[in-house]
Amino acid sequence: MKNVDNPIKIIYEDNHLLVVEKPPNMPVQRDISNDEDMLGILKEDIKARYNKPGNVFLGLVHRLDRPVGGVMVFARTSKAASRLSDQIRRRIFGKEYFAVVRGSIRVPKGEYRHYLLKDTASNIVSVADSNTPNAKEAVLDYEVLDYKDGLSLVRVNLHTGRPHQIRVQFATEGNPLFGDQKYGASLNKKGQQIALWSYKIRLKHPTKNDAMEFTSNPPAAFPWNLFAALKL
Repeated sequence: MKNVDNPIKIIYEDNHLLVVEKPPNMPVQRDISNDEDMLGILKEDIKARYNKPGNVFLGLVHRLDRPVGGVMVFARTSKAASRLSDQIRRRIFGKEYFAVVRGSIRVPKGEYRHYLLKDTASNIVSVADSNTPNAKEAVLDYEVLDYKDGLSLVRVNLHTGRPHQIRVQFATEGNPLFGDQKYGASLNKKGQQIALWSYKIRLKHPTKNDAMEFTSNPPAAFPWNLFAALKL
């Protein structure tokens, strides 16, 4: 569902949740680029559709990097925001991604566990020793779904939500993401779109406690269209 003024596809909406498909390269919230951001667009859309006066509440409970697209959940009330944030802390809120990485992965199914440290000034995340001050543990599991033309299609299940986590962990293991200019510049060309997509989110409804699942498929464009497993 889209309208003329809202370029963001709405997957699901009720009085407590707003689930959307994030367009690649759109910031989640306003940044130094001053480009249009998701929070601003969605708040204005809700305000217009429901004829709401004043400021509209929309809670940001998780993030996606600017170049990444796919399913994303916002809270429409402060109570929903608090309960969804609690689900994230308790790892009830599940996040799965599709990624296309460079090369083949030696072990087709496994877990990556690193400690990551973010340099705020440069916005670069690196792997650090576990005893490094401010380093945080990052855990994911993955499964290789397909391999073609030097690229691997991987399904990733995040256990933690660290900045740039998937990008850094796969690059550290020798398989940077296709199109990643920050953590795979030597293997990727400028202008390539990063091949990382938020595919599935699982959660419990913040008031009804029902189990819910939302999905979004990556676009039928290169390199995603190389892989028959995606059925795009």
